[in-house]
Amino acid sequence: MNLSSRQLRAFVALAQERHFTKAAERCHTTQPAFSALIKALEDAAGARLFDRTTRRVELTPEGRLFNESALRLLNDLDGVMQDIHDHVAKRKGRVAVAALPSLAAGWLPGIYAQFLERYPGVELQLHDALLEPCLDMVRRGSADMAVAAKGRDMAGLSAEPLCEDYFHLVCRNDHPLAGRAAVHLRELKGSSIIQLGKGSSIRQSLSRNTVFGGLNTFLEVDHLATVTGLVAAGLGVSLVPSMTLFQFRHPDIAVIPLAGKSRLKRSLYLIRRSEKSLSSAARAFYELLQERRGSVPGA
Repeated sequence: MNLSSRQLRAFVALAQERHFTKAAERCHTTQPAFSALIKALEDAAGARLFDRTTRRVELTPEGRLFNESALRLLNDLDGVMQDIHDHVAKRKGRVAVAALPSLAAGWLPGIYAQFLERYPGVELQLHDALLEPCLDMVRRGSADMAVAAKGRDMAGLSAEPLCEDYFHLVCRNDHPLAGRAAVHLRELKGSSIIQLGKGSSIRQSLSRNTVFGGLNTFLEVDHLATVTGLVAAGLGVSLVPSMTLFQFRHPDIAVIPLAGKSRLKRSLYLIRRSEKSLSSAARAFYELLQERRGSVPGA
C-alpha cells in the first residue's frame, strides 16, 4: 500500500472538518481533486473510511482505526522534517574533530568558542590524539575532520593546506645558545636532544631532515609537558614547532628560531574523507577553520 503524505493530510482534514468543501479548502485544492484523493485512499485500503450523507461526513469504524495511525504518521513525518530543517539551519547537529594535541590545546579552543556563539545548539566533540589515530578516526567516521599533518597512508582522505608550522629551539636560559637571535641546525651537534615519540607529527617532520638525523637523542618522551620539564631542568634541548610554544612559557626556558633558508617546518592540513559529504554543522565548522587559518600561531 503506497500512501502519500498528501493523502494522509486529506484524510485527517476530512476527519476533522467533516465536510468535503471545507476540507478541500484547508488542503488548498479543488473539491474534485480532493474527492479523488479520498477515493484513491479508500481503494488502497480496501475499505470505506467515511460515511457520506447530504448533511455530514462521519468516520466508519475502519476510518476511526485509520485515523489514529494517520495522525501518528503525520506527526512523525513533521517531526522528521523539522529535525532536518533544524540540522540544515545549524540549530542542531554534531561536529567531531580530531586534532594533534598542540592544535587542540592552542588554536582550536578559541574557534570552538566562536562556533558555539554562532550555533549554540550544535554538539561539539574534540579528540586530541597523535597523527595516525587522528587520521584513523576520520577514516572510520568517528571524526568529521582532522586538523593534522599528512600521514604515511592518505588513502581515502583529502587534505587541504592549513599552514606551515616552523620549528624553534627550546633550551634553558643558561645554555650557550640561549642568547642567540637564531641558530642553525648544525650548531646542535653534540647537544643532548629531547625528542617526542615516533608516532608524533613533530618527530616525523624532524626525521625527514638528514642533519637532524645525525643529532644525539638523549631522551624520548610522549608529551610536550614532559619536554618542558626536562628542558627546564637543563637535561637537554628540543626542537618544537611554533604552535607548541605556549607550552614553553617558563621563566627558565629560552625560545630561539632556527635560521637559514631551509628552516625546519611541519605542514598542517584540514583533512576529511574523500567524496563524503559533511553535515550542515560540520560544513559550517570546516568553513570556520578555513576562515581562521590566518590566526594559526606562526602561520
